[in-house]
Amino acid sequence: MATYVIGDIQGCFDELHALLSLVNYDDQHDTLWFCGDLVNRGPKSLEVLRFVRSLGDRAITVLGNHDLHLLARYYQGKIPAPDNSLYPIFQAKDLKKLMKWLRHQPLAHYDKKHNMLMVHAGLAPQWDLTTTLNCAAELSNAIKSHGYTLFFDNMYGDKPDRWSEKLTGWDRLRFIANTLTRLRYCDSEGRYQMKPKGAPGTQPPGVMPWFEHPARNNLNFTTLFGHWSTLGIHQSNHVISLDSGCLWGGSLTAFRIEDREFFSLPCTQRALQK
Repeated sequence: MATYVIGDIQGCFDELHALLSLVNYDDQHDTLWFCGDLVNRGPKSLEVLRFVRSLGDRAITVLGNHDLHLLARYYQGKIPAPDNSLYPIFQAKDLKKLMKWLRHQPLAHYDKKHNMLMVHAGLAPQWDLTTTLNCAAELSNAIKSHGYTLFFDNMYGDKPDRWSEKLTGWDRLRFIANTLTRLRYCDSEGRYQMKPKGAPGTQPPGVMPWFEHPARNNLNFTTLFGHWSTLGIHQSNHVISLDSGCLWGGSLTAFRIEDREFFSLPCTQRALQK
């Protein structure tokens, strides 16, 4: 019995199955965790959604920014063009069921036994575990509750850029969403810097990866995340990064929690859209 945490798939369905074969995945006893961004840019987003949904309780996935983008397009009635990688999803007979399932997935998952937290992107420096889980549940409840479409109407934007308990309404939910699904860099005051997307060392002066902030309040557990393909596989400061850039011609990576071993499979896919 093993638990495998898998980085961003983004529609790379064939590579996912090859990776599961590589680790000798046992669909009766093993559990899969997915770091979010199941869809977009890769060639088989529909197949990935159907597969992960079919796993039921054998899989846990958190929502990533591309997953939220898919939900926003669906609930706003914005059908993508035929050459868009998301188009096949909108033509699927089970579209409504897939979107309802996706909308009910969490933004964070904590495993007490292993003291590990999985999110898609990052954590605010000020957040401890309790605050993180409470904020993730707050956003998840907003996405699942009556009137959820209003969140998608107010989701996009880079502000506010710093955490405060006084944040309310759409500003609060947008900040939570940006933290859990988009964050890479912040400054010494904990203000988010959304424009830099390159590997550490390429960012402007005074800007640091979120997990290197000197006043981080989330060092008493290990955070697993994806999202940052230019960072790649990375371990430091109680974090493990798992997005190894599959659809950019990199690799797809799984991390086995029980013995902390990595497995990576080189990929040949290239993004259909930038």
